[in-house]
Formats: sequence, C-alpha cells, structure tokens
Amino acid sequence: MTAALLGSLAATLVLALLHVAAPHLRGLPGVPERATGSFAGGLAVAYVFVHLLPELAQGNEAIGEALSDVIEPTPLFELAVFVVALAGFAVFYGLERLAVRGRGPDHAEPSAWVYRVHLGAFAGYNFLITYTMELRVRTGLLFAALFVVAMGLHFVLTDRSLRAHYPRRFARRGRYVLAAALVLGWAVSAVLAPTSVLLVSLLTALLSGSVLLNVFKEELPDTGRSSFGWFLTGLTCYAGLLALATAFGG
Repeated sequence: MTAALLGSLAATLVLALLHVAAPHLRGLPGVPERATGSFAGGLAVAYVFVHLLPELAQGNEAIGEALSDVIEPTPLFELAVFVVALAGFAVFYGLERLAVRGRGPDHAEPSAWVYRVHLGAFAGYNFLITYTMELRVRTGLLFAALFVVAMGLHFVLTDRSLRAHYPRRFARRGRYVLAAALVLGWAVSAVLAPTSVLLVSLLTALLSGSVLLNVFKEELPDTGRSSFGWFLTGLTCYAGLLALATAFGG
C-alpha cells in the first residue's frame, strides 16, 4: 500500500469519526453552537473562494489539454467543467427544496422516499470526497490536511441540517450510512484508482458545486444564529493557512 493511499485512509477515518461524533461536537461545554457554526462557516467559505474555485479553473485547463487532440477547444467547451459544477449545485438545492416542501402541515418528517433520496445524495457526495482523497494527498499533505479540517467541520453542520429535516429517521442510522459512504469511496479508490484527467476533473467539478450549495446553505445562517466575529475569525485563519500552503507548495 502506497504512502498516499495510507494517508487517504487516515483522512477517511478521521472524516468518518467526525460524522459519527457530530452531535457531541456541536454541543461542546462552554462553547455556544452559534460560535462553532460561524467559525466553521468562515473557514468553509475561505476554502471555497481561495482553493475550490481556483481548483475548478485548473480542472478546466486539464480537460482542455486532455481532449485537445480529439476536440477543437471552443469558448462553449471551456464552460463544461463549470456547467458540471452548476449541476451539482442545482441537484442539492433541489433536494433541499424537496425536503422542505415534503413536510406536512404539522411539520412532520418528509416521507421515507424523500429521506432516502436526500441521504443517498449526501452518501454519493461523501463517496466522491474520499474517492478523490488520494489525489489530494499526492498534491500535498498540508493541502490534504486543510481539506480534511474544512470538510470535517462542514460535516458537523450538515449533520445538524439533516437531523432538523429528519429527526427520527436520521438519528437512527443516517450518520452511520454517511460514514460508511466515506469508507466505501476510499475502498473503491484503492481498487480502481481514478487515473483519467477528464474523469477526475469532472468529479471534482460535481463535488465543487455540491460543496458550494451546502456551504452557503448551512454555514451562512440567519443573523440570529450566527456571530460575524467568529465567522471572520474562521475565514481569516483558514485563508491565511491556505495562502501559506500555496506559497510553500503544500
């Protein structure tokens, strides 16, 4: 087993543990949830703007280079990776609307099929995160570690959203399904590692769109549930760390 694969396994296990422990992490003694949520929100937004969007642009260039001998690049073709990211954004927005509209007049949980579709989409989201994790480790250990921190805190707040939509069903075994999807993504990558530049770029774009929607939905809450000071602290600290990682090559 390669060092990169071992590193991606360690990252996968950390993320799976954070999923399972999410309810306890949100309720740390002496730390209000609005502070942890706002700090995580600032951190995740910094990740989106300083790392994720530039990564999308790099993926678009990689696709162009990979297909330059097959298809003549055009301005429309150069939008392909961003269209895939937009599709990921739209899918998760649609699922959120489906969960909200699925509630009855007495605010009962949405139906079982809505829950399964919603949970299945997040399981696929988690699968993509760890399926491409080995490539992130190869890019640089520091970048991989920062990615794990951003996704781990993001998972803690995603857990809050799913529990709010499905308090009975999700509490039973939903978070274990999501943790298992992380492990499955790593296991598949260990057997069938992603090697195609085109495939990796498209998967990254799809994941990016999903991350964008979930970051803005979960980590920029209403004013009454947030603290701008903690948000700014998280944003500044994480943007600074990403800048340092970029300066020193990850």
